[in-house]
Amino acid sequence: MAQHDTDERISDEFVVDTEDCEERERAYRERGTARPITVFGHPLLHREVKDVTEFGDELAALVDDMFASQRAAEGVGLAANQIGVDLKVFVYDCADDDGVRHVGVVCNPVLDELPAEERVLDDNNEGCLSVPTAYAELARPDVAVVRGQDATGRPIAVRGTGYFARCLQHETDHLYGRLYIDRLSKRERKKALKMMEEGTPRYETVPND
Repeated sequence: MAQHDTDERISDEFVVDTEDCEERERAYRERGTARPITVFGHPLLHREVKDVTEFGDELAALVDDMFASQRAAEGVGLAANQIGVDLKVFVYDCADDDGVRHVGVVCNPVLDELPAEERVLDDNNEGCLSVPTAYAELARPDVAVVRGQDATGRPIAVRGTGYFARCLQHETDHLYGRLYIDRLSKRERKKALKMMEEGTPRYETVPND
């Protein structure tokens, strides 16, 4: 995505995704078109999707649509398969626990396996645009490092703490066919699906039939 070549810079290994957040996010979504969200049961949500291999205008347009879709659904992160696209890319517009806003794009993400001494489990509420109206407590490490590429194909690394760490893990999971409810106990998963069945999404979704 050549037009965003200078949007994000790497400093001390990790991408700088906290500068000009409002302007960058607005530019993405104003170029894009919001698409409906796929929900639990859609085939693309339950298998690993394809690697991004072409970094050009089509990917740039997809990223724009993803930011528009994320804003329309009032989300903080969105994976491509959540709008029916079979590619490993996610976008995010998420604050960490210090209230610092992060905006960015990651293609072909892979989470670092952090040493045990660097991990503290954060047992907090989690939800998902693809499991609308449902929430459940889920323990995840409170620090996450994801490596991949930006929308131009340049290697990047993103580090998140607190809620933002949860977001990075959640969205990476999506691209490998795993929803957050797949990490719950059978009982909690059943409760979450019941909440989804009984609720009404506040945004447009893709029917599974």
